Amino acid sequence: MLDLIGDIHGYAERLEALLQKLGYHKRGSAWRHSERQAVFLGDYVDRGPQQLHTVNIVRAMVDAGSAQAIMGNHEYNAVGFATLDTERPGDYLRPRSEKNSHQHQAFIREVALESRQHKELIAWFKTLPVYLDTGEIRAVHACWHQGYLDALAPYLNADHSIKDSAWPILHDSDSLAHRAVETVLKGTEVQLPDGVFYTDKDGVQRDTTRTRWWDRAAQTYAGAAIVDEQLRSRLPQLPLPQTLLYNYDELRPVFIGHYWASGTPRIHTPHIAVLDYSIGKGTPDGKLCAYRWSGEATLSNDHFVWVDGPPDVHR
Repeated sequence: MLDLIGDIHGYAERLEALLQKLGYHKRGSAWRHSERQAVFLGDYVDRGPQQLHTVNIVRAMVDAGSAQAIMGNHEYNAVGFATLDTERPGDYLRPRSEKNSHQHQAFIREVALESRQHKELIAWFKTLPVYLDTGEIRAVHACWHQGYLDALAPYLNADHSIKDSAWPILHDSDSLAHRAVETVLKGTEVQLPDGVFYTDKDGVQRDTTRTRWWDRAAQTYAGAAIVDEQLRSRLPQLPLPQTLLYNYDELRPVFIGHYWASGTPRIHTPHIAVLDYSIGKGTPDGKLCAYRWSGEATLSNDHFVWVDGPPDVHR
């Protein structure tokens, strides 16, 4: 029996409140449950006020066997931000641009770059599996795309973590491996029509958008885009190219984070649940959300458990 928990983004106090609500108790260094195990879906860092405390909670639970944890795009980005690019001397796999530094600033404030502590945390991030498949359920940060997971297989260890030698290949924008890991950890994306753009939650102007790959009815630009309704009204009802359409059509449940959902937590299909309910916003309308899986093949809205976000914004 598993409790799958969405993106935490440095909100350790909210994580402890959720664990307590789920019936976990702090024993020794780790939160534990007598009958259940937690599965964390990635994005432990960036945004919130308690970066190290969050990572320490997750790590202690993994070490104690009371949790499993997979990689999110923010841990993937953190490794790239810390890793020198051998093809471009003096640069890093993830360039330390103003945009990338801003996105990573909450972590950098707590963990000095290049410090011993920073290197130790990056080493732990590199041990995180890209996905989990128990045989009964699956967990991945953004998109279960079997074709891309197959393409990544040569670059993964037996536990599905990324091989040390693979990091430069995964950051080669011309490689299939790069497209695969970007999709699995960051989601499917499409180019918006000419002249259409939006500003994302980090203030970055974008002319591409993530798409609802789990939605079989999402066949057009307007229908598939994950954008606010004002921007959606500017998108055409033109059909997406067939090469951009992807639907998960298996019956094994999949749990994902990443997508900044809002409102009352609910399943997205009978076999797919998004568990990122925007705790990273740092406001009361965000939630830290879990799904209590007890062996069911068809998911239920009744199995969601959550705590609301903090009363004040922490930046």
